[in-house]
Amino acid sequence: MIWNEKSEKMDRAALCQVQLERLQATLNRAVRNVAFYRHTLSGTGAESIRELTDIARLPLTTRDDLRRSYPYDMFAVPLRDIVRIQSTSGTTGSPVVVGYTRNDIRVWSECVARVLSAGGVTEHDVVQIAFAYGMFTGGFGLHYGAERIGASVIPASTGPLSKQLTLMRDFKTTALACTPGYAAAISSAMVEAGTHPESLSLKTLFLGAEPWSEALREQLEQQMRVKALDNYGLTEILGPGVSFECEERNGLHVNEDHFIVEVIDPVSLAPLPPGREGELVFTTLTKEGFPLIRYRTGDLGTLATEPCACGRTLTRMSRVHGRIDDLIILGAVKIFPSQIEQIILGVKGLEPHYEIIVGRIGGADTLEVKVEMSEVMPGMSDPYKREAAQEALASGIDALVGIAARITLMEPRSIARITEGKARRVTDTRAR
Repeated sequence: MIWNEKSEKMDRAALCQVQLERLQATLNRAVRNVAFYRHTLSGTGAESIRELTDIARLPLTTRDDLRRSYPYDMFAVPLRDIVRIQSTSGTTGSPVVVGYTRNDIRVWSECVARVLSAGGVTEHDVVQIAFAYGMFTGGFGLHYGAERIGASVIPASTGPLSKQLTLMRDFKTTALACTPGYAAAISSAMVEAGTHPESLSLKTLFLGAEPWSEALREQLEQQMRVKALDNYGLTEILGPGVSFECEERNGLHVNEDHFIVEVIDPVSLAPLPPGREGELVFTTLTKEGFPLIRYRTGDLGTLATEPCACGRTLTRMSRVHGRIDDLIILGAVKIFPSQIEQIILGVKGLEPHYEIIVGRIGGADTLEVKVEMSEVMPGMSDPYKREAAQEALASGIDALVGIAARITLMEPRSIARITEGKARRVTDTRAR
């Protein structure tokens, strides 16, 4: 389903003209009202942008720039015009504080309505929001979009898995929005509680906020009897609603009437053409309270511009399989946790609940993977089957990174479930 056919199926030439006009207006507003952009964009204002490709001449904005502007220096309107303040977690430094005007909230609701409609949500659905409600944008963002469509919303937030199952069963939830890690935990809780998928009304998962593998998608769909769709967003840019999968699941459609997306080489910072993987960079086109020009997301992906079978004309970005700061470097090898997750889920008898420990002994990097065994897989108490699972996982990781990983099989439910925020999969002890 398409929520806004006029915008999502707009002729490309008309869309580019809309983007150009909105980009020029955003540049003027940013230079006039934000000291940071008045300084960095000096001499490169809206008058220098004649076509969209000229955007590559503008300087990039980084997360450090936003942190140095804490809390309100990046706001482009007076605080009296800001009706909502939210922020990143700030776990690795000062949080990034973002502000929304009334119109920003309206735009946010529109963008998320597109996300949910693409997954088939209508006013007849019951949407359970299992993202945290608070400074994190996930809960409120999905909530706004569901209400915009007219669906019934259950603001479940995070917390005990038993509570989620009770709500899903009693309130006849048809769509669940949460992180992939939390969805995996709910799936395991269903097995432990003996809750059969056919006893629920659940049809669709809307998963975001962290990278996840195709193998996890397949497992969730099989175990929960649902379709699982990816969606993408960052607090700095908007929150959820930046891009989304349709039922074709051939990349995530970017809401290009509200954002310009680029891919750059993360080292040289040079723009890359469609199909080449690099760092995703976004420019907001309609944000009033917190406009961003060429923001470096730290997420890696590619772009595709050919039309989608769903009829949307929007550029598609690939699913994000990792962030630059999630990258694990072992000698000359670079891997992401989602790649190891893919291998884990290819081994029978293992669950998508795992921890990765990176260390160093005698100057050599080491890798340990702790992973839970499945309690529904017959025979996992057999030492021969356990050894076979260990060897299969170790072999797959060795083929990927060329390092003999230590595999530790854990008892079911022994690894802490992710009930708040994003999954933290990696512990690197080398700095110690």
